[in-house]
Amino acid sequence: MIKRLFASFLLLLTVCYCEAQDTLVISDNLNARYIGQSCYQYQDSNRHLSIFDLVQSSSLFQKSKNDAINFGVNDFNNWIRFTLKNNSQQEQLVLNLSYPTLDSVELYILKDNTIDSCFYSDNLSLKNRKYQHPFFVFDIPIRQGERATCFIKLKSNKQIIAPIKIENAASISSSLSASDTISGLYLGVMIAMILYNLFVYFSAKDRHYIYYCNYIFWVLITQAALMGFLHIFPFLDDNWFSDKVLTFAAAMSGIATIIFVKSFLQTKINAPKYVFLLNLIIVGDLLAILLLLAGSSLLAYQFVNLTAGLGSLIVLFVAIRIFQKKHKSARYFLFGWTFFLGSVIIFVLKDIGLLPYNIFTIRSVQIGSVIEAMLLSFALADKLNILKKEKEISQAAALEAAKENERIIKEQNKVLEQKVEERTHELSETNTNLHKTLDDLKQAQSQLVEAEKMASLGQLTAGIAHEINNPINFVTSNVAPLKRDVGMVFDTIDFIEKTGFEDISAQDKKAKIAEYKEELDYDYLKVEINHLLNGIYEGSSRTAEIVKGLRIFSRVDENDLKRADINEGIDSTLIIVNNLLNSNIEIKKEYADPLPMIECYPGKLNQVFLNIITNAIHAIRQKYGDKPSGVITIRTKSFDDYITVEFLDNGIGMDEMTQHKIYEPFFTTKEVGEGTGLGMSIVYNTIKKHNGTIKLVSKVGEGTSFIIRLPIIFQLPQV
Repeated sequence: MIKRLFASFLLLLTVCYCEAQDTLVISDNLNARYIGQSCYQYQDSNRHLSIFDLVQSSSLFQKSKNDAINFGVNDFNNWIRFTLKNNSQQEQLVLNLSYPTLDSVELYILKDNTIDSCFYSDNLSLKNRKYQHPFFVFDIPIRQGERATCFIKLKSNKQIIAPIKIENAASISSSLSASDTISGLYLGVMIAMILYNLFVYFSAKDRHYIYYCNYIFWVLITQAALMGFLHIFPFLDDNWFSDKVLTFAAAMSGIATIIFVKSFLQTKINAPKYVFLLNLIIVGDLLAILLLLAGSSLLAYQFVNLTAGLGSLIVLFVAIRIFQKKHKSARYFLFGWTFFLGSVIIFVLKDIGLLPYNIFTIRSVQIGSVIEAMLLSFALADKLNILKKEKEISQAAALEAAKENERIIKEQNKVLEQKVEERTHELSETNTNLHKTLDDLKQAQSQLVEAEKMASLGQLTAGIAHEINNPINFVTSNVAPLKRDVGMVFDTIDFIEKTGFEDISAQDKKAKIAEYKEELDYDYLKVEINHLLNGIYEGSSRTAEIVKGLRIFSRVDENDLKRADINEGIDSTLIIVNNLLNSNIEIKKEYADPLPMIECYPGKLNQVFLNIITNAIHAIRQKYGDKPSGVITIRTKSFDDYITVEFLDNGIGMDEMTQHKIYEPFFTTKEVGEGTGLGMSIVYNTIKKHNGTIKLVSKVGEGTSFIIRLPIIFQLPQV
């Protein structure tokens, strides 16, 4: 759409009224001016009247009162009508409508009852225009002495203002060039401000500068869009882009403004309760961008204007509040912002006709933004100076504090050295006492462990004595009858031998011997001797079995790592505790067959099994007493690289507190004198020494289960 960026001052044209009241007479000796007050305007809110309808309905138009006609923001068909008479020496006039943000401009010329038309819109690229400029420029073919009535139709989703001048073909180029020159100067100053402050940012590394450059950039883009300068870039000369760029740039300018204000004025520290008001402005601009992207361009433009108006007042209010707190940086900001707001007010008053439409009022926002940018740049520089002075003061204070601290430290060192000596002496004495206490604890621990061993030894001795006593008694009780019976056998042999030497017949000898044997009940004697011998054999075999179990249980080589059969170790332990069962507790064995031998300390594991089984017996007796209802199930299982041993009883069970403390040294649930409280602690440490694990599952009133997991190949416990 737009291809050139630079404009120049408008050349002077001559415009005057002819004898007819509504006719603009163009001559060669009058200065050019905006012709708004010589025009008539009409808004077609229904958008259904054509040029032919308007030619026949001139009464619809009303006389304009402003130099530049302002239709506001609407989506109507906006019409302007004026009549020209060419009394100049020029064969052709030129209409210059210097408001590049309009979406569509259509010119209709009524001359000699004939209507000629031409139009510009966003669909007409800048390179395709006769005058390749952002302004809408039309040729009006009126020869000297001719009269023509012009109708202009305007449409836009933004502010609609019509600053119209009538020029000639010879002067239009200079006029546009003058306008571009002023715009170029503005853009150049703003770009220079951005580049300068970017350089300062890379030198000072102060984030305020990058926020400031971002703010100035979007202000620059917004003004460039208002001047139509963005369309000089071919890739931006697009209908969709040109329809949205101004609104988008204005919204981003508002967001960048608030970000800079929050950073520069440090609102989180200096005005924390007003931060949410500033955030509301950002939210408003973001909503406007969303409306814009959703296709509601007109609503988005109105939303941006509303947010900008309220936001300007909020920023001014916050700056005043911070300035009242004597913050020096707020003074420059407040002065620059007030100047900028003043330029905006002048620009708005020009649009509504309260101020004349001239080069100053047209360019007031650009002038104000340049001055504001310079003042804010000075404010940033002053802020850096303030920070530098504060840093120097802080460094001086820190140096003074460091010197004072050094003096205090020297004094404190002397005191500390004395206290250290005293404390060292105290610690030395405490250390001596601790060593003594530690030795006492070691002795106590040794005594407790020995007590536990003695308790186990006592239990072992009682079990062995009980187990051996029965078969020994059986043997000793059979010896006397056996001795008597053997004596009777010897007597029988002697009698037979004596009878054999008597001088009687063989028949008599046989009868005499038979009579003697019958007298002794010799057949029963043989049966009794065999019975007694079998009893002695059984007793001696039982004794040998007990001795073997004792040998397996005791494991004189328990301090040596060796391969052992866990099932065999459990059986030997059961032999030791058999006297505690009293035929009232049933032992169920569910052994894995085969169960691989594992590398272990067999004697230590037998001690583990003994402690767990005796605790199970104790729990069952607490629940059932002497009733024959107790069951202890012993289950072994084999896996790839480990085995498990489970001891399950149906005793009284444990509550959660007992389960948590069961492995603690000296903890016991038995009566005083019945246990040392070290049994399960020894169990836990022994299993840990074998790099195994032990798991406890118990429920009050139902019983307890200990599941021991042992590796088949012994591994040193991980530290």
